Amino acid sequence: MSNTKNTQESQSSQKSQDSQNSGTSNDNQTADNRPSPMEVLRQARGQLAELTGMDPESVSSFEQTEEGWSLEVEVLELERVPDTMSLMASYQVELDSQGQLTGYRRVRRYERGRADARRSGGR
Repeated sequence: MSNTKNTQESQSSQKSQDSQNSGTSNDNQTADNRPSPMEVLRQARGQLAELTGMDPESVSSFEQTEEGWSLEVEVLELERVPDTMSLMASYQVELDSQGQLTGYRRVRRYERGRADARRSGGR
């Protein structure tokens, strides 16, 4: 008799947990079935790596656009010794609202140890 009672309690407890979890069934996606920003970042990095054969090291900019998402991703293009002489590149990556890569292009190439020489003002 006590086994039956314990089984019923555990089943009702499980049903209660299931109903609570169904309200937040997938925290990684928004209500309209769009991927979360973290999912978009992961998808962008993975898709860019698959297309270019280079592993992304970091994402230096990330924003939502009218069409989907826009990212700038830093990748190691050519490893050298010392590491500060390695060639890095920034890629502009565009994704649709579902996080699927729609295009990319290299926008900058630089040595890892070199700071940006951005101009201020004029020209």
